[in-house]
Amino acid sequence: MLCVVTGGSGSGKSAFAEQTVSAFGADENVYVATMMCFDEESRERVRRHRIMRSGRNFVTVERYLDLKGLSLGEAHGTRAVLLECMSNLAANEMFDPGGSKENALTEILAGVNALREQCDLLVIVTNEIFSDGITYDESTREYQKLLGQINQEIAHLADQVTEVVYGIPLMMKL
Repeated sequence: MLCVVTGGSGSGKSAFAEQTVSAFGADENVYVATMMCFDEESRERVRRHRIMRSGRNFVTVERYLDLKGLSLGEAHGTRAVLLECMSNLAANEMFDPGGSKENALTEILAGVNALREQCDLLVIVTNEIFSDGITYDESTREYQKLLGQINQEIAHLADQVTEVVYGIPLMMKL
């Protein structure tokens, strides 16, 4: 099963996604972290998310690039995976020197499919970054285009799509 969770910054999407994984009742919960920490703000965000996950039996795997190369090993019973978040992974693949650059869309979607094969439930968190009305520079517009394409593709593949607004989950696709 594939679930996509989206929403704006601070919307509650991470908490909803973690609850979704926990409620699934898998024997093994894996948290795939994609955020590279560059400053104190990003380190604080990571700390906050670790606190939110504490006590929920998540095994954390940090994977910033090459999602399709991630092997979780043999599952011992059912496995649920939470990928947090697609926005970071897309930026990493697009801008990091080791990223897949112009092949990011293809590589990320191949990674999603590879991850789906390794679990019973895959929950992907992504961001809604398209409605602020601000005009951005060319590289940011290219990033938005990439993330929009990824979000459309994973939503199409998904069994469930949820947008979280002010902590309220709105089921978009069931």
